[in-house]
This record gives sequence, C-alpha cells and structure tokens, in this order.
Amino acid sequence: MRLSWNNIQIATAIAVLFHSIGLIGILVFKSDIILQTSWLNLLLMAGLLVYTQAQKNIYFFLFIFACFITGMSVEWIGTKTGMLFGDYAYGDVLGPAIMGVPIIIGFNWFTIVYGCGILVETMLRKLTANLPEEQINRKTWLKTLAVIVDGATLAVAFDWLMEPVAVKLGYWTWHGDGSIPVFNYICWMAISMLLLWVFRLLPFRRENKFAIHLLLIQAMFFLLLRTFL
Repeated sequence: MRLSWNNIQIATAIAVLFHSIGLIGILVFKSDIILQTSWLNLLLMAGLLVYTQAQKNIYFFLFIFACFITGMSVEWIGTKTGMLFGDYAYGDVLGPAIMGVPIIIGFNWFTIVYGCGILVETMLRKLTANLPEEQINRKTWLKTLAVIVDGATLAVAFDWLMEPVAVKLGYWTWHGDGSIPVFNYICWMAISMLLLWVFRLLPFRRENKFAIHLLLIQAMFFLLLRTFL
C-alpha cells in the first residue's frame, strides 16, 4: 500500500511539473516548442494513468483499447463528414495522425473518460460507505446510472473548459464562423456515456487517486489558459 501511494505521489509531482512548464511556456514565453510537444505531455499523462492503476488486468487494457478505437473512429467521422461534433479539422501540433486524426486524441479519450469515471466512482463510494452492504448491492443499477450520467456530464464540462483554449493553441479549428457548436457537446455527452457504460461493465479495479489528481490539474491548466491566454 505504501508503494502504491508513493507511485501516486510521484505521478502527481510529474503531472504538476509538466503542466507548470507548459503553462509558463505558453503564457510567458509564447513557446512554439511547448505547443509542438504538447502531444508528448498528453501521452505521458496517459502512461502515468496506466502506471498508477492498481491490479492491472486484461479488462483494464480492453477499456483503454475501447476508448482509443471509439475515440479515433468518432473523430474520423467528425472530421470527414461533420456528422459528429460539427464541422472541424485538426491542426498540425498534436503529433502523428491517422487519416487526419492525431493518434494522441484516441488516448486522450481514455484519459478524460477514465478520470471522470474514477472521480464519480470515488465520490459514490464515500457517500455509501456507511450503508449496509445488502442495500448497496440492491442499488448497483443506480450506481451504474450515476457513473454514466454524472461522469459524462463531467466530461462535457471538461471539454467546454478546454475547447476555446484548444482552438487558440491551434489544436483544431471550427469551420464557418469559428464558434463551437452545441452539437459538439451533445456528441461528447453521448459518446462519454457509451464509454462509461463500458467502464462500469468491465471487471477491473476502478480506484486511482492519480486519475483524480490529473483531472484537477488539467482542469486548472485549461482554466488558467482560458482566463489569461
């Protein structure tokens, strides 16, 4: 248990360090190098989530695979047809791409959905800690519904926070008048709910303090950029 906590502390320190460097590089030095390597930071964060996941089993990696494939697929449909999210295109700062969709985007779907799911799971666990076990077991369906709906709502809120910053940094652009369509958030809600259903369905350990730390660090990162950029 001590080793697991140390792992979380190490991962959190790395996340704070790299996001601080990114924040200073963007706001103070206007660094192109920071922008061009931001996808490496996102990849590192996804790797740290895997590193800090306790009792990794095949189902955990299956969830990562599901998030990656789903994320890449829906983003490809979105960029090619506009039928999902809206009319948009990715820039050239997010690293290697497959058919116009940066590979890191697939991993970022995992990072966001996993973090939101873990946060809601943790909150529910604390709220129901004093309830009799049989009562908790009877309400499993209600807990699943809460994780799916509340987790997806958190994911949409995170995307709302991130969107204007991502556009300013050239991660992607919205065509037409450049405004972010409401349809984007509707799609985010639906796809996040689907992935969170998979999150609840697959039997892997849904506990990771670092996932919560990272979600808060990234939310603060985008909030500061949204305010001062």
